[in-house]
Amino acid sequence: MEWLNKDLLFPPVETATEEGILAIGGDLSSERLLLAYRNGIFPWYNEGEPIIWWCPNPRFVLFPEKLKVTKSMQSVLNNGKFRFTINRAFTSVLQNCKTVTRKEQEGTWITPAVLQAYTHLHELGHAHSAEAWMNGELVGGLYGIRIGNVFFGESMFSKESNASKFAFINYVRQLQREKVALIDCQVHTNHLESLGAKMIERRRFLELLRENL
Repeated sequence: MEWLNKDLLFPPVETATEEGILAIGGDLSSERLLLAYRNGIFPWYNEGEPIIWWCPNPRFVLFPEKLKVTKSMQSVLNNGKFRFTINRAFTSVLQNCKTVTRKEQEGTWITPAVLQAYTHLHELGHAHSAEAWMNGELVGGLYGIRIGNVFFGESMFSKESNASKFAFINYVRQLQREKVALIDCQVHTNHLESLGAKMIERRRFLELLRENL
Protein backbone atom coordinates (compact mmCIF):
# COMPACT_ATOMS: atom_id res chain seq x y z
CA MET A 1 0.00 0.00 0.00
CA GLU A 2 1.46 3.33 -1.06
CA TRP A 3 1.00 6.94 0.05
CA LEU A 4 0.34 9.20 -2.92
CA ASN A 5 1.88 12.62 -3.44
CA LYS A 6 1.12 15.37 -5.96
CA ASP A 7 2.31 13.25 -8.90
CA LEU A 8 -0.50 11.79 -11.01
CA LEU A 9 0.62 8.22 -10.55
CA PHE A 10 -0.81 5.06 -9.01
CA PRO A 11 1.11 1.94 -8.04
CA PRO A 12 0.49 -1.27 -10.03
CA VAL A 13 -2.94 -2.67 -9.15
CA GLU A 14 -1.34 -6.04 -8.39
CA THR A 15 0.15 -4.46 -5.26
CA ALA A 16 -3.28 -3.93 -3.68
CA THR A 17 -3.92 -5.59 -0.34
CA GLU A 18 -6.10 -8.67 -0.05
CA GLU A 19 -9.03 -6.36 0.80
CA GLY A 20 -8.34 -4.35 -2.35
CA ILE A 21 -6.68 -1.22 -0.92
CA LEU A 22 -4.11 0.09 -3.38
CA ALA A 23 -3.05 3.51 -2.10
CA ILE A 24 -3.83 6.29 0.37
CA GLY A 25 -3.76 10.06 0.04
CA GLY A 26 -3.50 12.24 -3.02
CA ASP A 27 -6.45 14.39 -4.04
CA LEU A 28 -9.78 14.29 -5.86
CA SER A 29 -8.80 16.40 -8.84
CA SER A 30 -10.60 15.55 -12.06
CA GLU A 31 -7.31 14.48 -13.63
CA ARG A 32 -6.55 12.02 -10.83
CA LEU A 33 -10.08 10.64 -10.70
CA LEU A 34 -10.22 10.00 -14.45
CA LEU A 35 -6.76 8.39 -14.35
CA ALA A 36 -7.97 6.17 -11.51
CA TYR A 37 -11.12 5.00 -13.30
CA ARG A 38 -9.23 4.30 -16.52
CA ASN A 39 -7.02 1.95 -14.49
CA GLY A 40 -9.82 0.24 -12.59
CA ILE A 41 -9.22 2.21 -9.38
CA PHE A 42 -11.81 4.10 -7.34
CA PRO A 43 -11.87 6.18 -4.11
CA TRP A 44 -13.88 4.95 -1.13
CA TYR A 45 -13.36 6.20 2.41
CA ASN A 46 -15.22 7.52 5.43
CA GLU A 47 -15.51 11.11 6.50
CA GLY A 48 -12.48 12.17 8.53
CA GLU A 49 -10.16 9.63 6.88
CA PRO A 50 -7.54 10.21 4.17
CA ILE A 51 -8.59 9.25 0.66
CA ILE A 52 -8.38 5.47 0.19
CA TRP A 53 -7.99 4.10 -3.35
CA TRP A 54 -9.28 0.60 -4.16
CA CYS A 55 -8.86 -2.02 -6.86
CA PRO A 56 -10.42 -5.21 -5.43
CA ASN A 57 -10.04 -8.72 -6.77
CA PRO A 58 -12.44 -10.15 -7.84
CA ARG A 59 -14.48 -7.28 -9.28
CA PHE A 60 -18.27 -6.98 -9.29
CA VAL A 61 -19.62 -6.07 -12.73
CA LEU A 62 -22.73 -6.16 -14.86
CA PHE A 63 -22.72 -6.87 -18.56
CA PRO A 64 -25.70 -4.84 -19.82
CA GLU A 65 -27.04 -7.68 -21.97
CA LYS A 66 -27.16 -9.88 -18.83
CA LEU A 67 -29.53 -7.54 -16.97
CA LYS A 68 -32.21 -9.51 -15.11
CA VAL A 69 -35.71 -8.07 -14.82
CA THR A 70 -38.34 -10.04 -12.91
CA LYS A 71 -41.98 -10.09 -13.99
CA SER A 72 -42.97 -8.08 -10.94
CA MET A 73 -40.31 -5.47 -11.72
CA GLN A 74 -41.40 -5.33 -15.35
CA SER A 75 -44.87 -4.46 -14.07
CA VAL A 76 -43.37 -1.59 -12.10
CA LEU A 77 -41.58 -0.40 -15.23
CA ASN A 78 -44.83 -0.44 -17.17
CA ASN A 79 -47.39 0.85 -14.68
CA GLY A 80 -46.50 4.54 -14.93
CA LYS A 81 -45.86 5.02 -11.20
CA PHE A 82 -42.38 6.41 -11.81
CA ARG A 83 -40.93 8.72 -14.47
CA PHE A 84 -37.35 8.24 -15.70
CA THR A 85 -34.83 10.96 -16.60
CA ILE A 86 -31.09 11.26 -17.19
CA ASN A 87 -28.91 14.12 -15.91
CA ARG A 88 -31.88 16.20 -14.76
CA ALA A 89 -30.93 16.35 -11.06
CA PHE A 90 -27.29 15.33 -10.68
CA THR A 91 -26.57 17.35 -7.55
CA SER A 92 -29.80 16.22 -5.89
CA VAL A 93 -28.94 12.58 -6.62
CA LEU A 94 -25.55 13.03 -4.94
CA GLN A 95 -27.12 14.74 -1.94
CA ASN A 96 -29.65 11.92 -1.55
CA CYS A 97 -26.95 9.25 -1.89
CA LYS A 98 -25.10 11.08 0.87
CA THR A 99 -28.00 11.30 3.31
CA VAL A 100 -29.96 8.10 2.72
CA THR A 101 -29.78 5.62 5.58
CA ARG A 102 -28.20 2.28 4.68
CA LYS A 103 -28.21 -0.95 6.63
CA GLU A 104 -24.86 -1.94 8.16
CA GLN A 105 -23.23 1.36 7.18
CA GLU A 106 -22.34 4.18 9.51
CA GLY A 107 -21.88 7.63 8.07
CA THR A 108 -21.16 8.36 4.43
CA TRP A 109 -18.19 8.48 2.11
CA ILE A 110 -19.79 11.31 0.11
CA THR A 111 -18.03 14.19 1.84
CA PRO A 112 -18.22 17.85 0.74
CA ALA A 113 -14.96 17.27 -1.16
CA VAL A 114 -16.50 14.30 -2.98
CA LEU A 115 -19.60 16.32 -3.83
CA GLN A 116 -17.44 19.08 -5.27
CA ALA A 117 -15.19 16.69 -7.20
CA TYR A 118 -17.98 14.70 -8.85
CA THR A 119 -20.04 17.80 -9.57
CA HIS A 120 -17.01 19.12 -11.46
CA LEU A 121 -16.75 15.82 -13.36
CA HIS A 122 -20.43 16.23 -14.24
CA GLU A 123 -19.79 19.74 -15.53
CA LEU A 124 -16.99 18.30 -17.68
CA GLY A 125 -19.37 15.68 -19.10
CA HIS A 126 -17.87 12.63 -17.39
CA ALA A 127 -20.26 12.05 -14.46
CA HIS A 128 -23.91 11.22 -15.06
CA SER A 129 -27.06 10.59 -13.08
CA ALA A 130 -30.28 8.69 -13.69
CA GLU A 131 -33.43 9.61 -11.81
CA ALA A 132 -36.78 8.18 -10.80
CA TRP A 133 -39.60 10.65 -10.09
CA MET A 134 -43.00 10.18 -8.50
CA ASN A 135 -45.59 12.97 -8.49
CA GLY A 136 -42.85 15.45 -9.36
CA GLU A 137 -40.58 14.40 -6.49
CA LEU A 138 -37.16 12.78 -6.85
CA VAL A 139 -37.55 9.38 -5.16
CA GLY A 140 -34.65 7.32 -6.52
CA GLY A 141 -31.55 7.48 -8.62
CA LEU A 142 -27.91 6.68 -9.20
CA TYR A 143 -24.74 8.30 -10.45
CA GLY A 144 -21.41 7.27 -11.89
CA ILE A 145 -18.67 7.95 -14.42
CA ARG A 146 -18.85 7.21 -18.15
CA ILE A 147 -15.60 6.73 -20.06
CA GLY A 148 -15.76 5.24 -23.54
CA ASN A 149 -18.01 2.20 -23.48
CA VAL A 150 -17.71 1.62 -19.72
CA PHE A 151 -19.93 3.02 -16.97
CA PHE A 152 -18.47 3.08 -13.46
CA GLY A 153 -21.37 3.05 -11.01
CA GLU A 154 -20.79 4.90 -7.75
CA SER A 155 -23.92 5.02 -5.62
CA MET A 156 -27.71 4.87 -5.67
CA PHE A 157 -30.58 5.74 -3.37
CA SER A 158 -34.27 5.01 -3.01
CA LYS A 159 -37.03 6.76 -1.08
CA GLU A 160 -39.79 4.56 -2.49
CA SER A 161 -39.85 0.80 -2.95
CA ASN A 162 -38.33 -0.17 -6.33
CA ALA A 163 -37.43 3.44 -7.25
CA SER A 164 -33.67 2.80 -7.49
CA LYS A 165 -34.28 -0.42 -9.42
CA PHE A 166 -36.55 1.49 -11.81
CA ALA A 167 -33.84 4.08 -12.47
CA PHE A 168 -31.10 1.47 -12.71
CA ILE A 169 -32.92 -0.82 -15.16
CA ASN A 170 -33.94 2.05 -17.41
CA TYR A 171 -30.42 3.43 -17.39
CA VAL A 172 -28.80 0.07 -18.12
CA ARG A 173 -31.14 -0.35 -21.09
CA GLN A 174 -30.15 3.12 -22.30
CA LEU A 175 -26.46 2.32 -21.90
CA GLN A 176 -26.96 -0.89 -23.86
CA ARG A 177 -28.49 1.13 -26.70
CA GLU A 178 -25.39 3.34 -26.57
CA LYS A 179 -23.15 0.25 -26.94
CA VAL A 180 -21.77 0.35 -23.40
CA ALA A 181 -20.16 -3.06 -22.87
CA LEU A 182 -19.45 -3.05 -19.14
CA ILE A 183 -20.86 -1.59 -15.94
CA ASP A 184 -18.48 -1.56 -12.99
CA CYS A 185 -20.39 -2.21 -9.75
CA GLN A 186 -17.16 -2.28 -7.70
CA VAL A 187 -18.09 -4.48 -4.72
CA HIS A 188 -20.76 -7.12 -4.19
CA THR A 189 -24.31 -6.24 -3.14
CA ASN A 190 -27.28 -8.58 -3.08
CA HIS A 191 -29.35 -5.84 -4.70
CA LEU A 192 -27.20 -5.70 -7.84
CA GLU A 193 -26.62 -9.45 -7.91
CA SER A 194 -30.40 -9.87 -8.22
CA LEU A 195 -30.21 -7.65 -11.30
CA GLY A 196 -27.55 -9.77 -12.98
CA ALA A 197 -24.22 -8.47 -11.70
CA LYS A 198 -21.48 -11.01 -11.02
CA MET A 199 -17.87 -11.33 -9.90
CA ILE A 200 -15.02 -11.59 -12.40
CA GLU A 201 -11.26 -11.74 -11.91
CA ARG A 202 -9.50 -8.38 -11.71
CA ARG A 203 -7.22 -9.34 -14.58
CA ARG A 204 -10.24 -9.95 -16.83
CA PHE A 205 -11.83 -6.70 -15.66
CA LEU A 206 -8.72 -4.73 -16.60
CA GLU A 207 -8.62 -6.44 -20.01
CA LEU A 208 -12.20 -5.36 -20.60
CA LEU A 209 -11.31 -1.79 -19.63
CA ARG A 210 -8.50 -1.70 -22.17
CA GLU A 211 -10.85 -3.03 -24.85
CA ASN A 212 -13.67 -0.59 -24.16
CA LEU A 213 -12.13 2.69 -23.02
